[in-house]
Amino acid sequence: MAEAHQAVAFQFTVTPDGIDLRLSHEALKQIYLSGLHSWKKKFIRFKNGILTGVFPSSPFSWLIVVVGVRSAEYAKIDPSFGLIDHINNALSTTTSMCGQTRNIVSGMLFGTGLWVALIVTMRYTLKRLLSYHGWMFAEHGKLPPSTRLWMAMVKVFSGPKPMLYSFQTSLPHLPVPSVKDTMNRYLDSVKPLMDETEFRRMNALAKDFAITLGPKLQWYLKLKSWWATNYVSDWWEEYIYLRGRGPLMVNSNYFAMDFLYVIPTSIQAARAGNAIHAILLYRKKLDREEIKPILLMGSTVPLCSSQWERMFNTSRIPGEETDTLQHVKDSKHIVVYHKGRYFKVWLYHDGRLLKPREIEQQMQKILDDKSEPHPGEEHLAAVTAGDRIPWAKARKDHFANGKNKQSLDAVEKAAFFVTLDETEQGYKKEDSVASLDSYAKSLLHGKCYDRWFDKTISFVAFKNGKMGMNMEHSWADAPIVGHLWEYVLATDSFQLGYSDDGHCKGEKNPSIPPPTRLQWDIPAECQEVIRSSLNTASALADDVDFHSFPFDSFGKGLIKKTRTSPDAFVQLALQLAHFRDKGKFCLTYEASMTRLFREGRTETVRSCTSESCDFVKSMTDSTQTDEKRLKLFKIASEKHQHMYRLAMTGAGIDRHLFCLYVVSKYLGVDSPFLKEVLSEPWRLSTSQTPQQQVELFQLDKNPEYVSSGGGFGPVADDGYGVSYIIVGENLINFHVSSKFSSHETDSHRFGKHIKDAMNDILALFHLSKNSTK
Repeated sequence: MAEAHQAVAFQFTVTPDGIDLRLSHEALKQIYLSGLHSWKKKFIRFKNGILTGVFPSSPFSWLIVVVGVRSAEYAKIDPSFGLIDHINNALSTTTSMCGQTRNIVSGMLFGTGLWVALIVTMRYTLKRLLSYHGWMFAEHGKLPPSTRLWMAMVKVFSGPKPMLYSFQTSLPHLPVPSVKDTMNRYLDSVKPLMDETEFRRMNALAKDFAITLGPKLQWYLKLKSWWATNYVSDWWEEYIYLRGRGPLMVNSNYFAMDFLYVIPTSIQAARAGNAIHAILLYRKKLDREEIKPILLMGSTVPLCSSQWERMFNTSRIPGEETDTLQHVKDSKHIVVYHKGRYFKVWLYHDGRLLKPREIEQQMQKILDDKSEPHPGEEHLAAVTAGDRIPWAKARKDHFANGKNKQSLDAVEKAAFFVTLDETEQGYKKEDSVASLDSYAKSLLHGKCYDRWFDKTISFVAFKNGKMGMNMEHSWADAPIVGHLWEYVLATDSFQLGYSDDGHCKGEKNPSIPPPTRLQWDIPAECQEVIRSSLNTASALADDVDFHSFPFDSFGKGLIKKTRTSPDAFVQLALQLAHFRDKGKFCLTYEASMTRLFREGRTETVRSCTSESCDFVKSMTDSTQTDEKRLKLFKIASEKHQHMYRLAMTGAGIDRHLFCLYVVSKYLGVDSPFLKEVLSEPWRLSTSQTPQQQVELFQLDKNPEYVSSGGGFGPVADDGYGVSYIIVGENLINFHVSSKFSSHETDSHRFGKHIKDAMNDILALFHLSKNSTK
């Protein structure tokens, strides 16, 4: 075992002749290499801290400025307008420097000050440039000269090779919309959902709020926006996620799927070996800040990268009132679950990362292990799937010391969690519907005790070589994990690959210590908590009605020929599908992002608008012509795009209302308006998973390597959750969730309505797959 291997680095025996000291050279070598690895990471972090600290300049530019100042002095030119002489006079009070030394030091001090001033000026200029968002509202493909000039200036002030966190201090703060604008946008969003009497009442509440309580609450938000980096994100993380006392599983966590059609190898340990190695390569790039920042607008406008900071070595820790996020700087192990047992697997040997074949070797040893679970161990992770308060109390009472604390620390401080699942999952052509539904439910909740739902990432490798991930949501949003997952899928298949017999490439290494079995001593009272949590989680999981399906009738390629945003096209199809499914409209949530601002996370686009309702009604009115329907569709899609842009540029509705509500609670004042707004259910909750690294897959050459995307559970008891990913030019994958317990919903029925709505909207344009106009 690795711990024991290092514990016996030296042994000694007391003899009549003295102490006989025997050193284990192999153990000392491992200790030395481990320390060397730690110091390398510290040096890289220090170096990156300097590079990020002087961005958008570089350390070398300091030398250029100082040499330039000294050169000017030799040429009898004073670039400081007398400031260097003042510095020289101040230094003359010390007797430790001669006159020539003082001249040199004075020039260097002035040069350094000038260099710092230039950095601050460049950074402030870049921040002001990035505060401009007019480019978002420009007509697609028709940028005015002023916007092109702005883009050129942003590129000039962005430096040659920005690292992941380079832009952080140059990103603008999220602005606080005016109360009046938010009220107007809110009323516009609910108008199609209310009758005349209801709307008049809500209009009166909103106007009263805007005149009386709103300005007082707004003042506090303005104050916070000046003081804090982001006036929303910390409250959003705490009150929406960490203070939730219900189960994370299904309600909060989400999942990511493997390739839709391809399984590179059917050997479970081999697929896990390659994927785990790829995840660790990504972590290495992340530690070194070698991941390029996400840039929009032709690689010009940066998005905030702060959410990457807690991707690995992080776990959510339960508390009775609120949870916390525990993040450690480095972790050299993972914890693997298989058949009710937990194993600790070291990730380094001889001072280097384990190779894919070596990780496969470790996974196979776990698969071959015949030991039985300890009492209570098999279902232990169910505590992370149930309610938070029982888990918080059990953790404090039964995991505070001894072997339970050591084992729990191993899990919570692991780089990430791994499950070697005993089932076979994935798309099966002969039973495509049931196989994908089963695959989605397995990744969303599994058996409720075979994923550690508190870990930021739970990687799952299935028996037939398929894989996926389950993610805790509080630390980051889906696009961040999506970026990791795209890298893992591409690296696994196109860079690492497999040998002809399906194993990872390379050779086994018999000198690597085997995985360590974690030890638990779980008392009867704690086992009762585990059983109770499992019952809660199982009831929740059994109620999930999930339907995942590929829509391959057409995709982005044909939608773009309609001169419509693919996202707006899908969102209007969802509105039409929902109306056909339930015969009514509902408040609709589409997740947008605010990462154009520092520490930005998400904002809501209220996709159900008066314009979308007019279009949907025209599609169900037999007296309407296709020409009229098409006109209404265009109006609705343009409205949707405008709302999406407003949300991205800080002019959304819901985060502002949420923060006003939080302030009202701090002040101890009740607002009938805010109370009613914040209690409105989202009966249709939607999210698009964007593809961010299309170049990794080259779908024109590898058309079968298409992603399945990922999904989440239903938000409302009587509503639908819909996630979709637009893959390449000809495929859109949908994931629909609802609850069996609701008589109003049926995920498969809704899925059929989505397909029909997509085809019916396209039919308005009289296009086919071979259309060129």
